[in-house]
Amino acid sequence: MGYKCIQCGCPVKTLYVQYSPGNIRLMKCENCRAVADEYIECEIMILVIDLILHKLKAYRHLLHNVINQETMKFQGLLWKLAVVFLLFEAYRCLILESGKGRLGSSMSVSSLVSICSKVLVDVLFGNFMFLLTFSFMIKIFFHVSITISRGIDLLLVLMISSYFKIFLVAMMVWEFPSSVIFIIELFCLSSNAVALKVMTESTMSRCVWTCFFAYAIKFLVTRILELILLGQLMQGWSEMSISVVKASMI
Repeated sequence: MGYKCIQCGCPVKTLYVQYSPGNIRLMKCENCRAVADEYIECEIMILVIDLILHKLKAYRHLLHNVINQETMKFQGLLWKLAVVFLLFEAYRCLILESGKGRLGSSMSVSSLVSICSKVLVDVLFGNFMFLLTFSFMIKIFFHVSITISRGIDLLLVLMISSYFKIFLVAMMVWEFPSSVIFIIELFCLSSNAVALKVMTESTMSRCVWTCFFAYAIKFLVTRILELILLGQLMQGWSEMSISVVKASMI
């Protein structure tokens, strides 16, 4: 991922020329003749607001001109984002379980095992199915092969564009209904679609359908596995209870 003009998306050699500390001149794009990246001189809050508004030029600045393999420790950032992303996913699952009234101080061992199993299924296998479906839809809609380098880029883009999950932190301080999580997931879906458009320069409809199918498959697979796992746990606990009763009668 090299530098790109945030207006037209064409590659540029450099974004600015520095004459002295604090004295820079922004370069113009040779294609559209506009300033290649105006966010270099903007406050961070302006970038955050434009990201929330899903402006393409804000995503181009972040994904092409800030997150750049040539200018930062790319692999270290990838692992850190992956850990943070999975922690947010686990916390999301716990909030949903808490909204159903399944978390409390008087939980049984079987309930605790069931909730931990559901969280692991949702966080690990659910996101694995999401990435698998996402890669498959990209291959179908965009007719490109997923190489290791392209896969790492797409993985990083997905995690960065899921920044709306940070609003889950607010639910640690203030009480919100669990339905807020679905609004956050909807914002993440739309943000993923915009980021995918910036990376592929494809139509927005293809990007939206790609992300929608990935989220839908993740939801369906995790719900089916949770039902199967819950049934197996209930059967196992009932058999164990019967064995304990029989042993006590003997």
